[in-house]
Amino acid sequence: MRIAQSLYQNGHITYMRTDSISLSAQAVSAARSQAVSLYGQASIPAQPRTYQSKVKNAQEAHEAIRPAGDTFKTPDEMRKLLSADEFRLYDLIWKRTVASQMVDATGETVSVTMTAPLGALGTATMSAAGTTITNRGFLAAYEEGQDVDRNDDEPDDDAKIPNLTVGDVLTVPDVTPKPHETSPPPRFTEASLVKALEERGIGRPSTYASIIGVLFERGYVTKRGTALVPGWTAFAVIALLERFYTDFVEYDFTAELENDLDRISVGELKGTDYLQHWYFGTGEHAGLVNTCVDWKATIDAREANSFPLGDGIVVRSGKFGPYLEIQTGEDEKRNVSVPDGLAPDELTLEKARELRDAPEPGSRAIGVSADGTNMITARVGRFGGYIQESPIDPEILEGNEPVYTLPEYTPRKIKGKDPKPRTASLFSTMDPTAVDLETCIRLFELPRIVGTDPETDKPITAQNGPYGPYLKKGTDSRSLENEQAIFEVTLEQALELFAQPKYGSRSASSIKELEPDPVSGKPIKVKSGKFGPYVTDGETNATIPAGEVPEEVSHERAVELIADRRAKGPAPKKTPIRRVTRAKK
Repeated sequence: MRIAQSLYQNGHITYMRTDSISLSAQAVSAARSQAVSLYGQASIPAQPRTYQSKVKNAQEAHEAIRPAGDTFKTPDEMRKLLSADEFRLYDLIWKRTVASQMVDATGETVSVTMTAPLGALGTATMSAAGTTITNRGFLAAYEEGQDVDRNDDEPDDDAKIPNLTVGDVLTVPDVTPKPHETSPPPRFTEASLVKALEERGIGRPSTYASIIGVLFERGYVTKRGTALVPGWTAFAVIALLERFYTDFVEYDFTAELENDLDRISVGELKGTDYLQHWYFGTGEHAGLVNTCVDWKATIDAREANSFPLGDGIVVRSGKFGPYLEIQTGEDEKRNVSVPDGLAPDELTLEKARELRDAPEPGSRAIGVSADGTNMITARVGRFGGYIQESPIDPEILEGNEPVYTLPEYTPRKIKGKDPKPRTASLFSTMDPTAVDLETCIRLFELPRIVGTDPETDKPITAQNGPYGPYLKKGTDSRSLENEQAIFEVTLEQALELFAQPKYGSRSASSIKELEPDPVSGKPIKVKSGKFGPYVTDGETNATIPAGEVPEEVSHERAVELIADRRAKGPAPKKTPIRRVTRAKK
């Protein structure tokens, strides 16, 4: 559609957001004239050809897409003016437009049936067919799927059958068996999907591109070559909608909705009344909002997102992709990732068993506990690499792993479930195939105690979280530059970070450092923060007035700004507004 838009804006084709198959008198005349000039007078019928739309709800406000103007420029004339993609599209539009006004192709098809005795096996029956095109007609301009060398003088590569009479004996020099297998219907492509939407009266030329775009954006389909392959998310959404909102996802409902919108656009229906009926409901029609309220308490999204395969294996679609949920005990389950690129129709029960029984990817023994009961392994899970301490597994253990000692681990107890093993996530820079025992022990010992704040006597710890590495002191926290800093940050560096103001999740960047403040004795820094540049000695922050260049602030000026701010005292705390919830009558 983007390429067509470019051709339209540059005056090469007519308006492209239409599904009309009618041409204006001007276009018909231009197409017939061009056919005569290129293929001769015999290439066109005596009267112009007209066509009846087979598409439901076809919009006839515009004529069919065609080359612009009362005379058409041939593709050869346009080749140097267009990009490669623009040329291919213009070439297609031109060929179909001209071909639409040419005569039908005519020819002769001959079929021959042959029999051969096979002795005790009976008789073999074979057949052959050949077609000879006597008048190419519109095929001279356009033949679907045969866009190359269309105008060559060489005859088609149709099968040639010699002159035969009934009863002739044929000589068979050799026989080549060719297997034939029936295939399931092909997957939709973007083009065939649009065609299916047209046949059902769903969508409009102006909305087809956005419909297909949404399918990709939401992960409902992926592309394999030109084929559209549905994903498990699509099956989950369809299962939920078809169960609870059947009326709203039926093909006829959607097509009728398109019709009603067309009627609103021409004034046959009132838009506000229609929305009232569709959303709030009238008469027997419950309306969308009432349907949502009725089903809200009973919808089980997890159930709609579960596809049992058998043997206690269920396919589910999660935030990070599809996975198998496998029942391993009465109350125990484990998850196995579904490989990327494995389509839903390819995930059979046999394939699911294969994935279930395969060894966990990335499992590698790193060390053995001093008492010989546990081992540390590096693994790869749905959220990346991690390490785990679990009972000895002879299939993974190689026998030459180093010995380790870890502090006693008390797993969190969950009623009715076995305690989970000790685990720790690897840093994003760590490779599960190369991480060593020393690093694993350090990861298990996190959060790391950096030291104690001498002023508050609160411990400072370094750890990793969902938003990255950070320092924690009581309820206060500061972000670290990278994950390695968790192991390396010193108490002095940590105290300096906590001395800086916290704006959101980022520390202010330092512009330059000045001599110590005469009152606090701490070095003054010029910084750029969320609310603009300021100076600070780590205790008092003072905004640099507008108009002053931060890089040019002197030590004397910084001391003056800090002193003024210190004299004003701390900013008064705002009293939170007390909200009173009134009881419903």
